[in-house]
Amino acid sequence: MFRLRGRSQNRQSPETCPEGTGAAFQHNPFRHRQGYGGQVGGAKARPRVIGLLLALATLLVYLPVRHYDFVNYDDGDYVTDNQMVQNGLTWDGVKWAFTTWHSNNWHPLTWLSHMLDCELFGLEPGMHHLVNVLFHAGNVVLLFALVFRLTKALWPAAFVAALFAWHPLHVESVAWISERKDLLSTFFGLLTLLAYARYVEAFKVPGSRFKVFYGLALVCFVLGLMAKPMLVTLPFVMLLLDYWPLRRISEFGIRNSESRNGGSRSTLNPQLSTVLEKWPFFLLAAASCVMTYLAQAQPGE
Repeated sequence: MFRLRGRSQNRQSPETCPEGTGAAFQHNPFRHRQGYGGQVGGAKARPRVIGLLLALATLLVYLPVRHYDFVNYDDGDYVTDNQMVQNGLTWDGVKWAFTTWHSNNWHPLTWLSHMLDCELFGLEPGMHHLVNVLFHAGNVVLLFALVFRLTKALWPAAFVAALFAWHPLHVESVAWISERKDLLSTFFGLLTLLAYARYVEAFKVPGSRFKVFYGLALVCFVLGLMAKPMLVTLPFVMLLLDYWPLRRISEFGIRNSESRNGGSRSTLNPQLSTVLEKWPFFLLAAASCVMTYLAQAQPGE
């Protein structure tokens, strides 16, 4: 009895335990529920809190625009003198949005956005301004999420998003109703890059649905071009991201040398492979350039 009791005491003593207290804690079945789980949960929650704070601060900074009115520069073409837009969302309006060269632009998604505003709020300028502010706040959060996903650097990502959110150069796009097209195209452009980043991550995992993210990036890119054609440069931005921080230009050839079922296949020059992968994006950008040229060539309506 005395021997058994002594062994039991020695087994619990850190001095006689051959593995030490560290090993004993390592085998603790509750560690994930206690300290470690809290740390992981806190690490996941911190970016969400920062994103929420960035959005709230952006809303507060731009909240005064709810008192602003329409202006006589472009707002007439887009809203106040545009009867088709003022009619709200109708089948005739949708057809008009996709077929008109009004204001020498082809951006049907922008027209539909203004129609939805008129459908919901009429000609109340404050509400039109607030929709712009909401899009801008959403863009700030998307930019923060994108930079953080690409770099895994939390505070630099927060700084970039804050600079984007509150820089004076963005006041025009947010406080001017006619610049809805700028906010909309940025919104879908950031979604395109986020989907592309997810595609690159999924591409490394055998059996993953990486094609879904590729298709999602294409859809968001199309929507962005239909809001404002300035996104035609986005495929080149993807190539820059492939160089840094994704580092795909140096690794693409290595990953291409093996197929997902374990077999081998021929490889192309890494730079050429990366460019060819984006041919649908370049094709859509070229089509948008043609549409923009045709719209700008039309006589003013």
